[in-house]
Amino acid sequence: MPRSVNSVASRARRKKILKRTKGQFGARKNVWTVAKNSWEKGQTYAYRDRKAKKRSFRALWIVRINAAARMHGFSYSEFMGKIKKSGVALNRKVLADLALNHPTAFDAIVATLK
Repeated sequence: MPRSVNSVASRARRKKILKRTKGQFGARKNVWTVAKNSWEKGQTYAYRDRKAKKRSFRALWIVRINAAARMHGFSYSEFMGKIKKSGVALNRKVLADLALNHPTAFDAIVATLK
């Protein structure tokens, strides 16, 4: 009796990975073992960097808020402390956007803190 190898499913599984590695350099796109390792490592980086993206954007917002706050005579920590104490319910993302794109609105917020 011949052994059952389920070649249809095996081939489909391989094609799925090879399709996902299309566009990569050299053997990474067409050699099964290399492509599989490349794709798995790429998925690891993607998962890790979805978390890192949040950290790097928060750092960017803090830098922008700090620069705008210092133009008004506050340090970042003083500014955020007064924001929390005064009950202004704006997060860092919105504050950074106001500081960069709408300086008059940011000035109005600073005026409420003084």
